[in-house]
Amino acid sequence: MTATIRVAAAPISWGVCEVPGWGRVLDAATVLGEMAALGVQATELGPPDYLPRDPAELRELLGRHGLTLVGGFLAVVLHTDQENALKEAEESAALFAACGGDVLVLAAATGLDGYDERPKLTDAEWATLVETAGKIRHVAGAFGLRTVLHPHVGTHVEQQAEVERFLADSDLGLCLDTGHLMIGGTDPVELAQRYPERVGHVHLKDVREDLAAEVRAGRLGYTDAVGRGIYTPLGEGDVDVAAMVRSVQAAGYDGWYVLEQDTALGAESPDDLPRRDTERSLAHLAKIIDSL
Repeated sequence: MTATIRVAAAPISWGVCEVPGWGRVLDAATVLGEMAALGVQATELGPPDYLPRDPAELRELLGRHGLTLVGGFLAVVLHTDQENALKEAEESAALFAACGGDVLVLAAATGLDGYDERPKLTDAEWATLVETAGKIRHVAGAFGLRTVLHPHVGTHVEQQAEVERFLADSDLGLCLDTGHLMIGGTDPVELAQRYPERVGHVHLKDVREDLAAEVRAGRLGYTDAVGRGIYTPLGEGDVDVAAMVRSVQAAGYDGWYVLEQDTALGAESPDDLPRRDTERSLAHLAKIIDSL
């Protein structure tokens, strides 16, 4: 019998990103309409102010396209100014919950624009980061949301040693993002197998290892790597997506699989590129599901 899993999308697959100057941004009606046309039934929120922040407006917009809300991504500075981080988390959690979301996907932002530089943290700043993440979990929990920490390129939890350190110092679940983990030097399949109980949310990406190695070595900036196509449709890169899905399913994961292929649309990029790439990812994922 074919397994049933919950698949969602995210605006970043259509080039919609919080980073200034990231690329050309398609309008929300186009992005949500194409998600719906592909048969996707849920989405993460996307960057601040791309979709309405008023709950009634957001519910109406998503409902018009037959979409529900999974939750959303919040990249916030955790290692300093804890009060501001908690305030931002409360605002986001209230919105997600009011629109039916159930997960807050937290990233340890550096405070700099973009994801190309990472100042080193002191041990005291790291301890604050861990403490703030735990407090955000309680803030979000008051709204009925789960909180997961998203290891992410260009944040303070990126590289394998940082992922392992966070797992040791915090009991928060992880957003297992197959692409960002691989670029940071962590095998996502191996991580999922070692820490099945810590997998709280899944972002499915595929990655070209040749470009990932250039980013890890510091020879290529992350933004440039995205522009050069470091992310590919599922099944066309070097992540063992099938092994990943089989592993977390076998461990009892019943959450969302969010298709995220970080994209930056240039002036010459065809408008239908994100739709075509997402369609290929969905087709590949369907084959995996059929084999479970």
